[in-house]
Amino acid sequence: MSAQRTGRRGRVRLVYRSLQSAQDYLEREDFGTAFAHYLLLLNLAPELKGIIRGFANKESFQHTLFKWAEELDSLSRIQDIFDCYEQALELYPSSEEIWNSMGEHLFSMGFRDEAAGYFHKAVKLNPDYTEARENFYRVANWLVERWHFLMLNDQKRNVAYQRAIQKAVQSGCMSVLDIGTGTGILSMFARKAGASHVYACELSKTMYELACEVVASNQMAGQIKILHVKSLDMEVPKDLPSRVSLVVTETVDAGLFGEGIVESLIHAWQHLLLPPKPTSQKGSSEEFGRVIPLHAVVFGMAVECQEIRRHHRVCFNDTGGLHLNEIVTWYSPVSNESCIDDTSEPYTTERMRQVPGGYMPLTDHFQAMTIDFNNPQELEELSTRKPCRLCLPVVKEGVLDAIVAWFVLQLDEDTNLSTGPDEETCWEQAVYPVQGGLGRIVKPGNTLIVDVSCKNSYLVFHSIAILSHELKMEIEVNTISDQMGNSLASETELCDALANLQTSSEPKSNFLQCMLESSEIARLNNTQYNERFKSALDNILSTLTSMDNGVCFSQTMDDQSTDMNCENSNGQSCSDLTSDILCVLDVSEGFSILPLIAAKLRAVKVFSSLEKIQQQATLCALAESNEISKDLLEFWHNYLDDDSTLLQRPQSGKLWSVIILDAIEICGLIRQGLVEKAALARCLLRPEGRLLPQCIKIYGMLIESETLQRESAVQGKEATLGFNIAPFINQFKVPVHVFLHLSTLPHIRLSEPVELLKLDLMSLVTDELCSEIRVQVHSSGRLTAIPFWYEIYLDTDVNLNTWNDTSHWKQAAFVLDNPIQVISGDELRLKIQFHKSTISMTVNHG
Repeated sequence: MSAQRTGRRGRVRLVYRSLQSAQDYLEREDFGTAFAHYLLLLNLAPELKGIIRGFANKESFQHTLFKWAEELDSLSRIQDIFDCYEQALELYPSSEEIWNSMGEHLFSMGFRDEAAGYFHKAVKLNPDYTEARENFYRVANWLVERWHFLMLNDQKRNVAYQRAIQKAVQSGCMSVLDIGTGTGILSMFARKAGASHVYACELSKTMYELACEVVASNQMAGQIKILHVKSLDMEVPKDLPSRVSLVVTETVDAGLFGEGIVESLIHAWQHLLLPPKPTSQKGSSEEFGRVIPLHAVVFGMAVECQEIRRHHRVCFNDTGGLHLNEIVTWYSPVSNESCIDDTSEPYTTERMRQVPGGYMPLTDHFQAMTIDFNNPQELEELSTRKPCRLCLPVVKEGVLDAIVAWFVLQLDEDTNLSTGPDEETCWEQAVYPVQGGLGRIVKPGNTLIVDVSCKNSYLVFHSIAILSHELKMEIEVNTISDQMGNSLASETELCDALANLQTSSEPKSNFLQCMLESSEIARLNNTQYNERFKSALDNILSTLTSMDNGVCFSQTMDDQSTDMNCENSNGQSCSDLTSDILCVLDVSEGFSILPLIAAKLRAVKVFSSLEKIQQQATLCALAESNEISKDLLEFWHNYLDDDSTLLQRPQSGKLWSVIILDAIEICGLIRQGLVEKAALARCLLRPEGRLLPQCIKIYGMLIESETLQRESAVQGKEATLGFNIAPFINQFKVPVHVFLHLSTLPHIRLSEPVELLKLDLMSLVTDELCSEIRVQVHSSGRLTAIPFWYEIYLDTDVNLNTWNDTSHWKQAAFVLDNPIQVISGDELRLKIQFHKSTISMTVNHG
């Protein structure tokens, strides 16, 4: 008994010493040692877990874990982070905070699949845990792209694939491989049709796990083998017992080839499929292989489209008091040149029937290319095939902005799917913007000359040239009609003509080239944005200059912990640059000309937050061409010892006159951390200084939109032909949809726009806001969504609206889980919550 008492006393002393040591090391911020002592303590006395975890603030086990993980992350000790969280979760398997924190680390390292699992677990443990829920929504957009919902809700597409697969199986294709299975719906079509052996492969871990759940829910778990593998890595007999007789796939994007269908089918024919059936042989297909889709035909047309133009070409010579095009050639990363590398894509995508402002065809629809997926030799030769040169007669006068392409998938001899712009389809179209000098007016009588090819797994329209009517009359152009029905000019006869034409968008040799993202080009083209900023800056700088009245303004304050050693590469200190002059800091995301607009208005010192060398050079060139002294423009990153925060003083004893914040993301959401940045920025302003923007008002309205419903969740079993898929993929639905074109979104307005919430950035100190408003219904219908947008107040009388024809911003919408039937005259109560830059809403009848 004495020995037992002695042992207990020794254990108690060890527990006490471990606890005391953990707290001592925590106070010294030696988080690694503190964490080790906590682990020892909790393993010795697991009954203390609830007590230890509940210690306040810095003395908690959780806090120690999180701080130690941050330190390990800064040292790139990745495996140690995983080990620490694994040990912590063994002790606290029901801690939603620890599951969420581990997910955040995984997400920051790029492990999105794994992060989703941790966030999902945290939400399951506590559905009201806001941070985990918002993290899960963020990662869900990465893992399950929104087109999955549209595609599964496309009943026409599902029926077409089901018919083609059923017909193939009934003809003798009893072994099936589904490449890129997604939710597994095509595999289930094959099994339901009677295929005896069905295999599916999926590279995404999230989609693989989802497919396994879907197949099991539909009682096919033992009948369909799903592999978490890339099809290009599959082999017989390692992954398949023998070659299959049918491959089904829909690994196509808007440009047909961008998802790798050609490479995957070449590999499948070489390693996974039975040989193709000779065209001369009739009868059973059991001994031969085939692919669904059978083949594809690519179509296109040239268009005028202002929305495409303003995202890929700077359309104005002057904006905000600046000249833009005198010395710079602007271009977007979307290149229609024949040399496609890993850093550029030949096309972007649009749903042309919903593009803002519409479009006008400049040529008739033309057939550009055919590809037979059941001809292995043709697939192998596609990437080396000589470009097909097309001559396209212009039928309407307009600005040549782009070539738009789409395709028809021939699933079998009787069934096809079109992704054309006039179709009610889940597909978007591929858009090949025409940049540079070729963006000009074409007229009937002109001919567009276009080369079409497949380069680096992309469908490419390139070497676009315009052949005028006059030049065309000087050469004899023979046209031949090939099997696709295209008018093709023979290469020999076009050679001389093309030599005299501009066949690419190469800039003038004495012009500076600057590549901008399409959103950055759209912001340059947003004349209202630039002019309103010019007006607000003029008002503010005029007021501040008048207040200073020509006397050097000096603001002194305690410099403890904020003094900076600001010396640039030329040895010139920041104090030399900013004494006796107003200072403006622009921390906008991406390329911004706002510093130059300010410097053009007044002799103020402007600091840009641009980091890219090419963009810095462009801003300097613009300053010079606009006669702005080079001494007035600086790049703020050159003066920062610590790039972790842009918001610092211009120098010791000096404060900013104006700080420009980027408040709204292009997608339509408030930028993350805006409130915290505004609070910090206010501390760095002189007493009369201003933030831009000063205030943001959020507006919204009630609408009915079936389109938003189809994009947000799978609507029951009818669209998926009776298969139970919705409950599984709908786990990845998100309440807020972004990048909306509200002006062209099919919807019915059920109310007038109302103000939802106001953010005063000049006084707001918390990112936790809530408001409750009442909204009058003026039209009966089903309330499915609440789109929202912003009025951005730069000054009391100067504001910007993010929902107008020239805005570079898109809109967002909160989509209800369950639509609400409303009648004209009803009053609804909306509760709007703002948490860490995220907006959520609840709706109830008044």
